[in-house]
Amino acid sequence: MKTILINGVGGPTPRSFVIALRNYSRYLKYRFIATDCNKYALGLYQDHLFNSSHLIPRADSPDYWSAIEDLIKKEQIDYAVVLPEVEALEWSRRVSKSPLPCKALIPDYKIASQMVDKATMTQHLAPSGLVPKSFSFLRNELAGTVDFDIPFPFWVRSAEGSSGLGSLQVKSPQDLQNWVTINPDVEKFLGSEFLPGRNLACKLLYYDGELLRGAVGERVNYIMAKVAPSGITGNTSFGRLLNDPDVFAVAEKAMEVLFQKTGAKRHGFFTVDLKEDAKGNPKVTEINIRHVAFTQCFAAGGANFAEDTIRLLDNDPTFDRSFRLYEFEPDLIFLRDVDALPILMRESELL
Repeated sequence: MKTILINGVGGPTPRSFVIALRNYSRYLKYRFIATDCNKYALGLYQDHLFNSSHLIPRADSPDYWSAIEDLIKKEQIDYAVVLPEVEALEWSRRVSKSPLPCKALIPDYKIASQMVDKATMTQHLAPSGLVPKSFSFLRNELAGTVDFDIPFPFWVRSAEGSSGLGSLQVKSPQDLQNWVTINPDVEKFLGSEFLPGRNLACKLLYYDGELLRGAVGERVNYIMAKVAPSGITGNTSFGRLLNDPDVFAVAEKAMEVLFQKTGAKRHGFFTVDLKEDAKGNPKVTEINIRHVAFTQCFAAGGANFAEDTIRLLDNDPTFDRSFRLYEFEPDLIFLRDVDALPILMRESELL
C-alpha cells in the first residue's frame, strides 16, 4: 500500500484524481492524505475518499514548507499529487533550488513559471502561428493607450489564472471598459481574436525527458454556465472523449516550442486548451501545469493518467514507456454536475 498526499482538496480536480485511482486503478491499494488551506474545503471532510485530512498554511506562507515536511514525516507519505496551480508552482520553484521532501511529478520551473502568465505563453507561441492573434494590457492602460490591433468583437480574459477568469466576448470599446471595471481584482488582461469553433483539451504526460501518454477531449457545455456572462465557468458539464490525432499534434508542437524557448526539461503533466477558428484550425489558448477536473472521466474511458502518474513515480517495471495516444470507443461522452459523480455514455443514447 502506498500513501499519497493530495493537495488542494477543496477543488474538484484533486478529488477527481483520487476517484480515478479508487474507482478505475488496479495497480495498488492506496492511503490518501488530504490537505487544504481553507477549513471549509469540502474534501477535508470526505471520509469516503481520504484516510485523514489536514489544514495547512497557504503556499505563499513562510510556514508552508515546514508544515508540509512535518506532515510527510507524520503520515509517511510516499508520493505527493500537487494539483492547485499556485501550489504546483511553489513545488516547481522548490525543486529548482533543492530536493523535494517526497517524490512528485512536478514540471520544470523554467516552463511552469511561463505557463501561469497566459500573455507570456502567447508571446512565446505567436511566431509559430499556434495561438490566436492577441495583445495584453494593464487595467490602467485602458484610458487611451491600448492599441486595439484586433477588430471587435474579440475575447478578453485575465492574463493569469484559469477557470475562465475575467472572460468575455466584447463587441465595442465601451463593452471592454465596462468589463474591466467590474473585474477589479484582475490587473492584467489578454485580448485575443474571437474563435468560434470547438473548445478542446489535450492531455500530455512527460517523464524524464520523454512524452509517454496523450489524449484529447472536447468541452461542450459548462456547469452553472448561466452565472457567467461568458458562459464559461471552468467546469465542464458535457464533454466528448475524442480520437483526434491532428488536435494532439498541434498541442504537442506547442509544447515543443515552449520547451525549446525556456530550455526546460520535458517533464510533468500538462493540459493544453485549444479553440478552433472559423476554418477549423485549433489555436492554443491556455496551458495548465496540472490535471483538470474531468480527469476521472478520461480514466473511466480508459485513459487513466492518475494511475500512469503513480506507476511512473513508483518505478513500475511493467509500465510501457512507449508513447501512446489514448483511443476511446466511438461516440463516447461524459455528463457532470455539482455534487454528482459523472456519467459516461454514448452520445447517440441521449434522449
